[in-house]
This record gives sequence, C-alpha cells and structure tokens, in this order.
Amino acid sequence: MTRRITTASALLLLGALALSGCASTPGASSSPTPTAPATGEEIEVDAAWLDGGSMIGLVTQGSSTCVPAAGEVTLEADGTLSVVLEEVDPGRPCTRDYVSRVTLVGLPEGVDPTKELEIRVTGAGLHGDTDLDGVPALAHAELPEYSPTAGWVDDDEIVVLTWGSSSCAPVVADVKVTDPAGVTVTFVDPPADQICTADMAPRAVVVHAPGLDDDLDVALTLAGGGAEFATPVTIPVF
Repeated sequence: MTRRITTASALLLLGALALSGCASTPGASSSPTPTAPATGEEIEVDAAWLDGGSMIGLVTQGSSTCVPAAGEVTLEADGTLSVVLEEVDPGRPCTRDYVSRVTLVGLPEGVDPTKELEIRVTGAGLHGDTDLDGVPALAHAELPEYSPTAGWVDDDEIVVLTWGSSSCAPVVADVKVTDPAGVTVTFVDPPADQICTADMAPRAVVVHAPGLDDDLDVALTLAGGGAEFATPVTIPVF
C-alpha cells in the first residue's frame, strides 16, 4: 500500500506503441549518485511490492499504449529509491485513454521490503514521489521461479504480476469480490490461432476490486487466460 505525496494531474505521454500494463525490469544500482532537481510535470505515483519483494510496480495514470519504462534505478544514501522513467520510442502516437498502468522496477541490493520505502520518480518530462509501506511477511517470502504475485496499491487496487510471452500479456475480463477476504480475477481467453513470442517476461496489470481492505489477508484467485490459468491459481496479496 502506498501513501501518496503528490497531487494528481493530467498525464499524456508521446511514445511508442507498448503493451498495456507491461514493462521491462532494468538492472538496478545500489551506488548513491547525486540527485538531480525534479523537473517537468508533477504526477501522482503509487507502488506495490511484487515478486516476493525483489520488484515493485510503479502505478501512474496515462495512455494504456504508452507505458513508460524504468531506466536507471538507484538506492540513494538516504535510503530513497530513485527511478528514472524513459519513454519508449518517443514520437509515435498514443491512445487518448487515461488509465492506471504499471512500470515494473527491479530493485537493487539494500532494499528491505519489510520496511517503508520512499520512492522518487523523474524522467520522461515527469516527476513524483510516494512512500511504500513495508510488509513484514515478505521477510519469509520464498517463491518458485516465475510465480505469479500480487501487491496492494490501495484498499481496492492491486497490481498482479504474471510471467510469460511479452507479446501476449493477460487481459482482465472480470473481477469478482467473493467475500471480504477473497477476489477472483478472470483473464480473457486468447484466440486459438494467436501467435506469441517465446520469451519469459514479467507482465503486470492493475486490478480494481471495490470492497477489499488491505488490512485483511486477501486470497486472490487467477483464472482463465487460455492455458495459463486453465487451472485456477490462488495467491496472497502482500
């Protein structure tokens, strides 16, 4: 769960056509570097712990087809995580929708997911800040490789991370809150003749589930999406 610091403002990026809710996780550095003054448009930023605390999902608002990527990631001397956003192929048109989308960020050594993390975002003509609450349970999180994970953004907002083809990211078809501590996310079944790249990439999507409470131990069930979750998988939300 994040504690917002900035005031929301409209966001329109000019960038290349990119997969909605999907981004690369660049190498991160733990070496402190001088912090450049914040410039550009101030934006609202939220974040969620993913992949057992080895990654975060930065949530910003804007075009679903022009999701900024994470460039340089640095853990500063004061413990602040500095993330530089980059436009993907700037100059190409973006859709004019305005949605929550996720930039995935691999974390450098020294970040403790059990403790609060201050995050500073700059780049791509933008800047913003947020605080991500620590999650004590992540101290013991041991996950099989390429396991789906989920993290709280706010009471009724969750980021879901899955692994698979970067060109065939899951699309949410339905979200159903089954009880105060349970929610089922059903993904769209892809066309039978869909051709996907054979890579294994992280893909993230924001799930809105009104009525949930991030103080509860919520069980999130993933279903559908063709063969990917033909057998439903239930995971915790951290």
